[in-house]
Amino acid sequence: MTEWHFYEPQAGHGLPHDPLNAIVAPRPIGWISTTSASGVRNLAPYSFFNLVNYTPPLIAFSSMGWKDSVANIAATRQFVWNLVTRDLAEVMNATSAGVSADVDEFALAGIEQTPSRLVAPPRVAASPVAFECVLTQLIRLEDRTGRTLDQWLVIGEAIGIHIDRALLDDGVYQTARAHPVSRGGGPADYFETREDALFKLWRPRS
Repeated sequence: MTEWHFYEPQAGHGLPHDPLNAIVAPRPIGWISTTSASGVRNLAPYSFFNLVNYTPPLIAFSSMGWKDSVANIAATRQFVWNLVTRDLAEVMNATSAGVSADVDEFALAGIEQTPSRLVAPPRVAASPVAFECVLTQLIRLEDRTGRTLDQWLVIGEAIGIHIDRALLDDGVYQTARAHPVSRGGGPADYFETREDALFKLWRPRS
């Protein structure tokens, strides 16, 4: 018989490490580049991130606290999502450092930038995919009682998408070819998507 570990989150999980983000994993990484109203570049990763709509393409990330990325997006209404690949994992991690708002994370981590076409924030030059986005909603999250949290959900519409053509076969994007990295649980767990992990399921005919 299955032995269950049950807990009510408000009372604590009773484990050495919170299992929540290890259960809902791996999660794609929102590597978000922004610029402040005065033009300072910012680059930071967020593990609460995903695509939330096809047409128009909407992506969302959630920030624990009013961080520089959120402040910049609130001021300029623009940001770029950059795909994190295995060869970019270490420099992505370097941009997670807690530094002051006047620090340029591109320079801090030695990351080359390249201009975007439709928005002001730059792209990560080595990232093979990038979405240029415009803010559609900035939502402060609440708990079930209506108490406001210091957690901010940013939703943006991708108005320009860059794809390295080497990732396309006959116009079909090959997910594993980029070796994208996703966030696992625990303080340091990440996963790399590779071709040998691929399996296919076709949807039932309606």
